[in-house]
Amino acid sequence: MTNYGWVEVVFVAIIALGIGGWQLVSINREIARDRARKDDEKS
Repeated sequence: MTNYGWVEVVFVAIIALGIGGWQLVSINREIARDRARKDDEKS
């Protein structure tokens, strides 16, 4: 039962990757919105 260190590392890594993935999707959506707004202003 000495695997608690690995369990903690995996748990923290999953949380960190989840937050990172969410940030990536969020920023990509915001960039797409800004581009669409910019295209609407040109037209």
